[in-house]
Amino acid sequence: MADIKTIIASRVAKELKDGDVVNLGIGLPTMVANYIPKGIEVIFQSENGFVGLGPVPDKGNENVDIVNAGAQYVSVIPGAQFFDSATSFGIIRGKHVDVTILGALEVDQKGNLANWIIPGKMVPGMGGAMDLVVGAKKVIIAMQHTQKGKHKILKECTLPYTALNVVDMIITEMGVMEITPGGIYLKEIRSEFTPEQVQAATGAELIISSDLKIWK
Repeated sequence: MADIKTIIASRVAKELKDGDVVNLGIGLPTMVANYIPKGIEVIFQSENGFVGLGPVPDKGNENVDIVNAGAQYVSVIPGAQFFDSATSFGIIRGKHVDVTILGALEVDQKGNLANWIIPGKMVPGMGGAMDLVVGAKKVIIAMQHTQKGKHKILKECTLPYTALNVVDMIITEMGVMEITPGGIYLKEIRSEFTPEQVQAATGAELIISSDLKIWK
């Protein structure tokens, strides 16, 4: 199987539509910019103050003056614009971001999100996540399905919340899930897995689509 992060990022990219304004969280979500389908123009926004985020630069070709909110080196496309944090968060809080893509420590069946702290461990802070999940029109969680065999998709989060009832979709290396009023709806599955395997790796009861699509 291909690299898990590549599998997830390339599938997430297929959810984006022409003209979308998209914010990418740190880590795996930044890879999504590398897999935008041809013919689709997406405007990537970084909450530390610019629009026009480009693909992850090749190692050795980084511009040390251009970083994202997680201090990772990034590229920009022609026409990129830089501005202050007040303007950046005005874009986010003003609901001008169509989609935000974030990682997570835990997500539960109600769409609650925990992605910023494990009690007892040092963290730099929540950053812009709280604003992004409330301000964006759609929230997609891009993450590995489990962490060292431990469930990350649960009936109820056990870690401190980032926000409540904000997640719309979860995409992992195993499948594509939507949060619905009735619970977590599994609508697409990787060809390497069975519904039973996805359920076993999930800490909440899944609603299996009667028209379950296979993702190759």
